[in-house]
Amino acid sequence: MSSYTKSFKVPFWAQILAGLVLGVLLGWLARDQDLSWLVTTLEKVGDTFIGLLKLAVAPLVFFAILVSITNLRKVNNAARLASRTLLWFMITSLIAVSIGLIIGLVTNPGAGTGLTPKDGGKPESTGSWIDFLTGIVPTDVITPFTELNVLQIVFMAAVAGIAALQLGEKAQPILTLSESVLSLLQKALWWVIRLAPIGTIGLIGHAIATYGWDLIGKYATFTADIYVGCLIVMFGVYPTLLATVAKVNPVQFFKGAWPAIQLAFVSRSSVGTMPLTQKVTERLGVPKEYASFAVPFGATTKMDGCAAIYPAIAAIFVAQIFDIQLGVGDYLLIAFVSVVGSAATAGLTGATVMLTLTLSTLGLPMEGVGLLLAIDPILDMIRTATNVAGQALIPVLVSARENLLDRDAYATADGSSLDEPLDEEPRDRAEPVPATA
Repeated sequence: MSSYTKSFKVPFWAQILAGLVLGVLLGWLARDQDLSWLVTTLEKVGDTFIGLLKLAVAPLVFFAILVSITNLRKVNNAARLASRTLLWFMITSLIAVSIGLIIGLVTNPGAGTGLTPKDGGKPESTGSWIDFLTGIVPTDVITPFTELNVLQIVFMAAVAGIAALQLGEKAQPILTLSESVLSLLQKALWWVIRLAPIGTIGLIGHAIATYGWDLIGKYATFTADIYVGCLIVMFGVYPTLLATVAKVNPVQFFKGAWPAIQLAFVSRSSVGTMPLTQKVTERLGVPKEYASFAVPFGATTKMDGCAAIYPAIAAIFVAQIFDIQLGVGDYLLIAFVSVVGSAATAGLTGATVMLTLTLSTLGLPMEGVGLLLAIDPILDMIRTATNVAGQALIPVLVSARENLLDRDAYATADGSSLDEPLDEEPRDRAEPVPATA
C-alpha cells in the first residue's frame, strides 16, 4: 500500500508550481474584490515562511562556511579548486553585468516613465566601499548573529575554518560538533522548505494583491529589462557554458537544478535556498566534499542577478531619471563594482545594499533607490532565481573541467528525487574522486 501511495506522490516542483498558480489567483481575487482580510492572510502566510527561513540563516551560514572550508582538506588540490571556483564566479559575473549594460543602453529604461527625481527618496542605510571594507570585521561575536549581518558571519566562519585547518587533530572535536549542528540545521530547514508551496501562495498572492499590474506598467521597460536580462543569462549564457566548457547536456542541468531555482524564485533568499541548492548540485554529480564548499561560498558571494544584471540596469535607469550622462568610464566602473562587490549582497532578500554601493561609487543620487523600492519584490524573484542557478552551475563547470564530475549521476539527475530529506545520501553515487593536477 505504501509503494502504491508513493507512486502517486506529487513531485516537489509540481507542488511549488501549484502554489504559484493558486497564489496568483488568490492575489487577483483579493485585489479585484478588495478583500482586505485575504490580503492580510496572504501577507501573514508569506511573512511566516520567510521568517522561518531567516531563523536558520545566521547559524546555517556560519557552520556551512566553517565546515565547507575544513572539508576541502579531504580533496587534493583544494587551493586549485577554490581558485578556479572564484575565477568562474568572476567570469560569469562579468558576462552578466555586460548583458545588463547592453540591455539598459538599448532600451533606455528610465525614458517615458513619468517619474521625476521628486518621486525618489534616500534609503535608511546606504552602502559604500568604506562601509563594505570596514563592515567585514565585526566588533563582537554576538551582534552579527542578532542583526543578521551575513558578511560578518562569513568572515568569522572563514577565520574559524582556516584556524581549524591549522590546528589539525586538535580541532577535530569542534569540527565533529560543527558537522552535527549543520546536519541538525539542514534537517530543520528541510521541514521549512517542505512548506514552500504554502509559502508560495502567500508570497505571490500578497505581491499581486498589493502591487497588481499597475505598478509593473509604470516600470514596464525596467521590469522587462531585468527579467529579460536574467532569462538571457539563465537560459542563454549558462547553457552555452555547460555545452562548451563542461561538455554536458544543458537541459539535464535544469532538470536537476529546477527545484532549487523554483524555491529561490518564491523565497527570494539565496541563503535560505542553500541546502536545497547543495542537494541538487550533488545530485548533478558534483562530489560532496567540493559541493559543500562551493555552494555555501556561492550562496554568499555569487549573485549574477542581484549584483550584476540588476545594478547595471538600475544605474542606467537612475541616471536617466536624474538626467545624468554616463560615460564609458562609468560603465567600466559598474562592471568593476559588480564583479568585486558581489559579497555585499550577502545572499539575503533584496539587493539594495549592492545598488547603493553602485550608485555611491558612480556618484549618482541616492534618492534613486527610493524609485525602485516599490517594484523590488517583483524583481527580486527572478534575480534570486538567477543567483541560485549560477550557484549550482559553477560547481558543475569546475568539476567537469577538473574531471571530478560524475557524468552518470548528471545524466540521471531529476528534480522529483528531491522529496527526501536533505541529509539523505544521493542515490547510486560512487565515492568522489580526488582532484588531479
